[in-house]
Amino acid sequence: MKKLINRAFIYAMLGLAAGVFYREFTKWNGFTGRTALAFMHPHLLVMGALLCLILALFTRHLPLLEDKRFGSFLRLHDIALPAMTLMLGVRGVMQVLKTDLSPGLDAAVSGLAGLTHILLGLALVFVFIALRKVVGTLSDVPQGNMAKGN
Repeated sequence: MKKLINRAFIYAMLGLAAGVFYREFTKWNGFTGRTALAFMHPHLLVMGALLCLILALFTRHLPLLEDKRFGSFLRLHDIALPAMTLMLGVRGVMQVLKTDLSPGLDAAVSGLAGLTHILLGLALVFVFIALRKVVGTLSDVPQGNMAKGN
């Protein structure tokens, strides 16, 4: 649980730093249009900090940390989310600086961004499979005032 809270803290700090970078970099360059930099802040805060905090709450009452798919989720998440954020940053900086990318480089940035989104989606599939499994093991445990099937 503590490791998830530490991860949440790191992602929160990165998210806040990304928000400050977005605001100051665009202001410094006089940029007023839409840019991919704006998405770094919410991705890190929601998919990083908030998700880890929610999962930490789950681990308080469920044996989630012992599930191998949850371990796969953690590894994949810690690769995909920072890489996705990096690609958003690269794309956003290029937009703010009005840098014309060659078609090959533009395709590479888009391809890497797409790949990181797919990996993060796969990580989410792992966490849901792990959650379903550990919740399924609770059928033998008395549920208190909860209705059957919850």
